[in-house]
Amino acid sequence: MKISFIKPCFFLIFLLLNGCILTGNRPPHSKPQVINDYPTQTRVEFVLQCIEKEGGLRYETLYPCICSIDKIASQMTHEEYDQALTFTFMRRTPGENGGIFRDPPRAKELRKKLKNAKKFADNHCFVRL
Repeated sequence: MKISFIKPCFFLIFLLLNGCILTGNRPPHSKPQVINDYPTQTRVEFVLQCIEKEGGLRYETLYPCICSIDKIASQMTHEEYDQALTFTFMRRTPGENGGIFRDPPRAKELRKKLKNAKKFADNHCFVRL
């Protein structure tokens, strides 16, 4: 009877010690730091647009599209990505009103950064034949 009781105790002690090791020296109330995390809605919108552009929902398009937004997120903050999208979509506005989105150096810089991030993502996530 004692042997069957000892095994669960060792197992419980092992789990407790393992939990202590995994928490490390982190203060008890600290949150893990998230770098360049994008809101879920932004990620879903990107993936849905990517899937549509790549020919429809298939496993061959789903995974690379998910990979792409992760690679873009590693290259740009969400704020930069959001501004770059706005500058990209609104630059086609005709006349002076469109100039606000076409002409500023920041607009050109962010559009270029987005283009490079998408190129980086395509090179790392898609297999092109």
